[in-house]
Amino acid sequence: MAAPEEIQVYMDEMNDPGKFGLDLHNNYVVSGDEGSDYPGGQASLHTYRLTPEFSYGLDKSFELGAYLPLLTVTGQNGVRAQGVKARIKYLSPSSRDRNRWWGVNLEIGRVDHALDTNPWNVELKGIVGGHIDKWLLAANFNFDAVVSGPQHGPVSVDVDTKLSYLATPNLRLGLESYNGLGAASHPGPLSSQDQSLYLAADTRISRWELNVGIGRGYGASRDGWIVKAIVGVPLGQ
Repeated sequence: MAAPEEIQVYMDEMNDPGKFGLDLHNNYVVSGDEGSDYPGGQASLHTYRLTPEFSYGLDKSFELGAYLPLLTVTGQNGVRAQGVKARIKYLSPSSRDRNRWWGVNLEIGRVDHALDTNPWNVELKGIVGGHIDKWLLAANFNFDAVVSGPQHGPVSVDVDTKLSYLATPNLRLGLESYNGLGAASHPGPLSSQDQSLYLAADTRISRWELNVGIGRGYGASRDGWIVKAIVGVPLGQ
């Protein structure tokens, strides 16, 4: 699989009720394999992906989101809009009050053949995490399934984790790990699945939030070095 439109470990971020949010997801594959995963698939090497994620807080527990659209930029094909996705996220409000959290995120989307052989897919994401002094530890347990398409297969699972340390009042440094495990019914060896590891930093510039990272794909990943940035755009007052 090529670098996804969203390289992020979900934590306890949640819009206030009635408030809108906007995150800009960016990544670029600097090095790796020139090939694609299937006929007609888009190679990730030297591909820049930009995905605006709009969100809206329904109440203290629920948030709606939309990835609109999934954009890719390559030297050969220029700028292309290649899909849309929608999500609903739940976080337990009581757990967040104790510096730890749990929740779920349900996402469904349609993408072009260049990104996936199956156009419609759904993902259920379990979210857990917490703070211990200056340390933060978070994990996502993702279950992905095909809604419609020519290559139906078993539900797949991957586990994403984040460990970071509050180095200064405005800067967190740490690692983000994204690990495919294969089919949920019979997970395969890590060496045969997509894996990637990022050195990441989280900070704020005025009211703008920023997550930046540089990572390396390994295992079955076609990607070598990847750079990413998530920019939280301040909306409203």
